[in-house]
This record gives sequence, structure tokens and C-alpha cells, in this order.
Amino acid sequence: MSKDNIIITDMGSSASNQHSDKPVLCLGIESSCDETSAAIIDSDKNILAHIIYSQIPEHQKYGGVVPELAARAHILAIDEIIKLTLERANKNIKDIDVIAATAGPGLIGGVLVGWMAATGIADATKKPLIAVNHLEGHALVPRLKSTSASDSATDINVEFPYLLMLASGGHCQILLVRGVGKYELIGQTLDDSAGEAFDKVAKMLGLGYPGGPIVDKRAKEGNTKRFKFPRPLCDKPGCDFSFSGIKTAARILLDKTEETLRDDKFINDFCASFQASVVDCIINRLTNALHDEHVVSAAPKTLVVAGGVAKNSAIRDAMEKLACKFNMEFAAPPMSLCTDNGAMIAWAGLENYKIGNIVKEPVAPRPRWPLTEL
Repeated sequence: MSKDNIIITDMGSSASNQHSDKPVLCLGIESSCDETSAAIIDSDKNILAHIIYSQIPEHQKYGGVVPELAARAHILAIDEIIKLTLERANKNIKDIDVIAATAGPGLIGGVLVGWMAATGIADATKKPLIAVNHLEGHALVPRLKSTSASDSATDINVEFPYLLMLASGGHCQILLVRGVGKYELIGQTLDDSAGEAFDKVAKMLGLGYPGGPIVDKRAKEGNTKRFKFPRPLCDKPGCDFSFSGIKTAARILLDKTEETLRDDKFINDFCASFQASVVDCIINRLTNALHDEHVVSAAPKTLVVAGGVAKNSAIRDAMEKLACKFNMEFAAPPMSLCTDNGAMIAWAGLENYKIGNIVKEPVAPRPRWPLTEL
């Protein structure tokens, strides 16, 4: 495990100056894809420690995550990451009240590593154990308001119900979040996720992995109108997405262009035009969702984006404008909590612990685990 790949986020993030007499401490463990992460959070929303070991350098040469390599890296890193997290928080395992870990969905080899570590700790210490749905971690982390974040979108008290755009490399869904474990699917991708489309287009352009942040950066310097990309389903009713056609259009456009003509201006304009089509599709589908009878009757006051794609500046800006149009607040996690991380698992663990949702019998980790099955 290379120490160069360890990310230690700022400590002391807190949403409240009011502390309970004995706040509950939760150790959260995340290992569902290519980050090995652990965090300790208390029930007053203080992040006492948060460490992420990123495997990106190990997967970049392959242009994506290799499941077998990811699982092996988790095995090598998990014990050290948990140890470092406890040290950074100045706690020992006896101080922890609750253990939480991702039990799915995700790459099953990685999920098993984190889950077995958590169950071992819980068994040895007789602490309550929470099986966290990885997607619920993303869905609930916007409620972990951080006063240390400079982004105003993170400085919102997100109350139930809220309308959530959950977008990552593997998922793209619109959900009505009514409460912990209470999710109503409003729309979802019919093929590729938005994050997958970003990564594939970046790979086509030879920009590296992960592609989303690179495309976003290049798009800021480009012309959104130079290339014509389709807006799949935008002329159709409903809230489902389709990004496969945009990806195919990108391939066709590139096949028609000689590589010698792909200078910086070409790449910037290509990224800007592609990204604009994705943003338009997301806003179109969210607009339909805000008119959906289930959403209207629930009257959510906040429009939320979460998941790795929530780091995209164009998507955040467009969603904030849409929220304003509908007289809603806009909320997003701080950038450090958008991608997979232990803090979101610890927070989801605390949210579930509050309602008594703890493991009472053996849990089998799951590669697939829809939020609607909670």
C-alpha cells in the first residue's frame, strides 16, 4: 500500500454547536469499488477522522477498475486504514459505539473485504453492527452538513423528504427520499450511467481515468455548440435516462476526425459539447420529475445531487438554477464526500442506528442491492 495514495480530509467538520451529553461514535468502513476508506463520526455530525486510500494509480493503466486487483488492494490496505483512522481521531476501538460497513452493492470481492473486517471487529468488541447500502450512503450524506466546506450547496440542512439525483460511475437514478430506508424510484437510466458515459468518452479522447473530472475541466475551456450531440428521451414523457446514444455519437464523431486534428481546442470543444448534452438530459428528466404526481404530493423542499458525478461543476450549476426555478433549496455534499468514502458509510450507519436498524442475524454481502429493497 503506497502512502502517497492516502487522503486525509480535514478534521472537525461539524454541522452543529449543540452537543449531546454522550454523542454516539460510529466507525464506518467502505470498500465497494476502488477506494478503501474509514471514518469516525459522532451523532453531533462531527467528523473526527476520515481517511481514504485511493487505488486510482493502480487502475489507470487499464483505463478502469479491475475487480481482482481492487479486492487484493483492499485486503492489503484495510487493517492499516482502520488503524490510522482510530489514531487520527485519538480513539481506540473501545471508544467506538457502533460499527458500520458497506454490505453492497458493489464489486463483491471488495465488499467482502470491508464487511468481514467490520463483522470481525463487531464480534470481538460486542458492538452493534450496521449493514449499510452503499447507495444509501450517497443518498444520506448530504444531510451531514459541514461547516468547514466553502461551497454554499453543502451548507443546507437537508430535511426529509427531498428529491435526489444519484449519479455515479455505476448508477443514475432520481429518487424521492422520504426517510431513512424509504426511497421511491422516480426515474433511472435504461442503459449507461452518466458517470460511465463520462469515463468512456474520456477514454476515447485518450484523457485518462477517471474521466469525469478531466472532461469537466476541459469543458470549461470549450465551446458547447461546436459539436451536435443527441439528447436521448428529452422529447419523451417520463423521468428515465438514456446515455448510450450520446456515447455512440461521440464514437462516430471521433471516427470521422483524423487524430492529427484533435488539438487542445478540438478536445475542449468536444468535452464541452458532450457535457452540455448530458446536463441537458439530466435537467430535462429532473424537470419532469418535479411535475410527477408522487413528487408534487410529497412537496420536497430540497433538490439534492449526490454520488461521484455530483462533483461535476456544470451539473451542480444547472441543478442549482433548476431548484431556484421551482423555489427549492439546492444541496450537494462537499467535494470530498461525493466519491466513495467512509464518512458517508459512518453517517448512514448513525442514521440507521437511530431507528434501530442493526444486524441481528448473519448478512450476506450483495453485488446488487436496489435502494427500493431496503
